[in-house]
Amino acid sequence: MNIRCAFCQTPYTLSRVDMLDALQEMDAHNLTHYDAHCPRCRRATQLPRQRLEMFMPKWRDELKQFEAEMKANPQQEAPLPTHEPAAAAPAESTPAPVADARQGTPVKEKPARKRVTEKKPVAKAKPAARKPAAGTSKGKKTTKKK
Repeated sequence: MNIRCAFCQTPYTLSRVDMLDALQEMDAHNLTHYDAHCPRCRRATQLPRQRLEMFMPKWRDELKQFEAEMKANPQQEAPLPTHEPAAAAPAESTPAPVADARQGTPVKEKPARKRVTEKKPVAKAKPAARKPAAGTSKGKKTTKKK
């Protein structure tokens, strides 16, 4: 089932197993919609029950068929990750030089450049221009008659 996220507009799909899980959950809790979470932004998009049932009208039969299929072909559980103690952290090592594909010779790594920040001289601020006196305007010239 193809869905488009209501928030980030990313298209994604719900697999057959996801749809069966959603319908089973809605049936168990008597819900009217299912919240499908976007793989990109992780926000929930509501899917009405009618829309899911439209895509899988005989979902109860398909659920029984899926359970029988899983019993016939059991899958092994993924092994739990082993946690290493923090004290035995691997030491930093220098990477081996990479061979140049064109010449077949190892390439020496260049040392990292240091950033040089130069201080620029600060210019002194100019004093603010004076405002004209009240009652006079810039465009008019005043002339006195004799």
